Amino acid sequence: MAGAITLGPAEVSLVNIRDVLLNHLGLTDVPVRAVKEAIVWEERLPRALTAAACGAGLGLCGAVLQALLHNPLADPFLLGISSGASTGAVVIGVLGLGGSVLGLSGGAFVGALVAFGLVLLLAGLSGGGTDRVILAGVAGTQFFAALTSFAIFAFADADETRGVMFWLLGSLEGVRWDDVLLCGVVVLVGGAWALRQSHALDAFAFGDDVADSLGIPVRRTRLVLLGVTALITATLVSIAGSIGFVGLVLPHAARFLVGPRHARLLPATVLIGAVFMVWVDAVSRVAFQPTPLPVGVGTALVGVPAFVLILLRRRRVA
Repeated sequence: MAGAITLGPAEVSLVNIRDVLLNHLGLTDVPVRAVKEAIVWEERLPRALTAAACGAGLGLCGAVLQALLHNPLADPFLLGISSGASTGAVVIGVLGLGGSVLGLSGGAFVGALVAFGLVLLLAGLSGGGTDRVILAGVAGTQFFAALTSFAIFAFADADETRGVMFWLLGSLEGVRWDDVLLCGVVVLVGGAWALRQSHALDAFAFGDDVADSLGIPVRRTRLVLLGVTALITATLVSIAGSIGFVGLVLPHAARFLVGPRHARLLPATVLIGAVFMVWVDAVSRVAFQPTPLPVGVGTALVGVPAFVLILLRRRRVA
């Protein structure tokens, strides 16, 4: 993370980063130029920490969903959360409904939770089960994506369309310490709860019948864990926009390194996700200066080839 913070148009050294951190922790009082202190403390460090939280949280959600739904292609956006967040952001940014109360991130959060609730309702009405949740998620994703496209086409001007589309591609521009705190708390609490349920996730990976035979309350446990992943994803999407492939690819990479047991898999996925997102964001920030590449584009450019390699390896193993 310190190495990633040094990247950028303004030169910042590792010594500068150390001095700024120690000064703000009250451990030293080393003089640092005000410009460099502002760059490190107000801009790059919050951005790197938010990137780490996003990578950790999305990777964690992907690992949990792949076990819960018994589907190696499950990821946090399968439940329509990303599409719902996009619709909520468009309602605020383009239509201006409730913008003075919620703001763009607040609208995205509300939209994500509404989409998740709709998906669970559809899945419940159709009989429940993992296949119903997946089908309901696909339907919800397409529905809210269509609403987003319609709102942009019908009501947005060129500037509004450009701004919303940049946000939808994933962006960590302008994150602040309150964003770091929110992301960090949600990911830590959700991750601790998921780790506590690691034995149940091990059972879910073999199917509902195995989980039920081991005394796990299947419906309740699945609903709670789906709610945890929805809350994490909605929070992260509301702050950073839509960031794909992290929750899909990184659990497979972690599984390759540490095996399928979730007591090891979840911490490994969190760590790999944090490192991955910090460096994708850093490279995206400096690769096309002065205009940063949306971080969602960067994750897709890296994630698609990585996922192809994983698929080829699984075929060879099979």
